[in-house]
Amino acid sequence: MAVTSSEAPVRDSLAVLPTPVTETPRLADLLGLRGTLLVKRDDLTGFAVGGNKARPLEPIIAAARAAGSTVLVTGGTAGSNFCQAATAAAAWAGMDCTLVLAGDPSRHPNLAAALAWGASVVWTGDPDRKSVDVGIVEVADTLRTQGQRPYECPRGGATSLGATGFHHAALELAAQLSDRVAGEVEVVVGTGSGGTLAGLVSGTVALGRPWHVTGASVSRAPTETAARVHALSIGTAALLGTPAPSTADVDLVDARGPGHGVASTEGARAAELALRASGLVLDPVYSAKALGAVPQILGDRRDDPDLTTIFWHTGGLLDAVAEWEHREP
Repeated sequence: MAVTSSEAPVRDSLAVLPTPVTETPRLADLLGLRGTLLVKRDDLTGFAVGGNKARPLEPIIAAARAAGSTVLVTGGTAGSNFCQAATAAAAWAGMDCTLVLAGDPSRHPNLAAALAWGASVVWTGDPDRKSVDVGIVEVADTLRTQGQRPYECPRGGATSLGATGFHHAALELAAQLSDRVAGEVEVVVGTGSGGTLAGLVSGTVALGRPWHVTGASVSRAPTETAARVHALSIGTAALLGTPAPSTADVDLVDARGPGHGVASTEGARAAELALRASGLVLDPVYSAKALGAVPQILGDRRDDPDLTTIFWHTGGLLDAVAEWEHREP
């Protein structure tokens, strides 16, 4: 049973929760799974076009408001789902938003959405995403000299505070599965900056580990991502007053394919199957690669009719649209 501190971080209500859990038997068959495949539809959080990004933004925006901040400063790439969702959340809270984006000026549907919600954009001129981390600090410092009160938010909202949103998501899932699933359960989720997996790990441990959760690492090597996720999950548990996860609670597989932001063969096939068999729209950066890794994660357990696999659909609609726009007619 989860125990949450009475001093847990405040959350603003951005998402429409709980997001549904749906069964996809045709997709399970096409992926070669004999057991049940359920999809946690965090693409349907109902806030902007941000998918699961609404969850970390709830405590982050609440903290920014409590601090009296006038402008949210975050960043990523032009195609960042988090950046467009963060801009929408800042606008919702009556704050400005400045995005620090890697590289030189470029176009993407996610950036178009962010601009529509009023984002100001600063380009680093360096394609290395680490340049954004330095840029966020520099831009925030500049804004302070101009009399603004900036709230700095790392790429992807990957902080222990942001991850509390996914800790609560784990509790939400447990309630949805309480009278629906018996037997072994495997949860699979795409993992980039690590906040989503960290929160799910923290929540899973707080619940007494009713399932196993595996992250499909799409950005960094699994060993590097695992260390990052573990540190975030410990911080999340501390904020919520729940037991600290161990390193054994963090499990990842390599789903990067050709590299971060580049579609993989397995991911492209999974996205096509999901679209045709279940009407699910998967993006090439996160969700498609995560679903494509399911056969690898399950291994011989694919033949177990009593296994329930839960694919956590994180969203990424506009990234999928961007991918479709580049296809030959």
